[in-house]
Amino acid sequence: MPRQVDHESRRRRIAEAVCGLADERGLEGVTLRDVADRAQVSMGAVQRCFGSKEEMLLFAVGHIGERITERVRTRLKGSPSQSAATALGYAATEIALLRRDHRAEARVWLAFVAQAAVSAPLATTLRISYAALQDLFAHLIAEAAESDPPGDGGSAPVDPQQEARALLALADGLTTHVLIGHLTAENAADVLDAHVAGLWKRLSGTAT
Repeated sequence: MPRQVDHESRRRRIAEAVCGLADERGLEGVTLRDVADRAQVSMGAVQRCFGSKEEMLLFAVGHIGERITERVRTRLKGSPSQSAATALGYAATEIALLRRDHRAEARVWLAFVAQAAVSAPLATTLRISYAALQDLFAHLIAEAAESDPPGDGGSAPVDPQQEARALLALADGLTTHVLIGHLTAENAADVLDAHVAGLWKRLSGTAT
């Protein structure tokens, strides 16, 4: 058992090294030797953890997706008394990677997205990450609908999965707009807040 724990810990350390190098140089600048140097392990250790560079990249992008999802879940568990609307807004902001200390993570994520356009295995891994994030949104939207259902004569019930897809696409697109400087993080947060507020009105049947 200790060996298995050490192996997983090393894989994650290598994934962090991949992300650091990808942020500095892009994915094309990530080599096995440089990853080994950054992770402070031998080339042999990298090769024992991953059979190829592609396998290493697949693990690294999955690692980022898990890290983002876990941050959201940890925050939600840490504030169980917050309203469903507040929880949804926080999750959207977190997934959009708008905070300055998550900017490097955003750059690496988009580098993986660009590479996925020509890599079927990488695209598959990203779809898994996006599906998990969409399910998280859908769960929060369904909770919000249950906590404040529309009254008689209110708007039609929303489809949590459809709304989750729209919110995820918005959050993901805002990441790009902030990175290229089209929007500030504050602008993007305002866009997300307005969208979530509109969704909440539809959930509660107060939309006009």
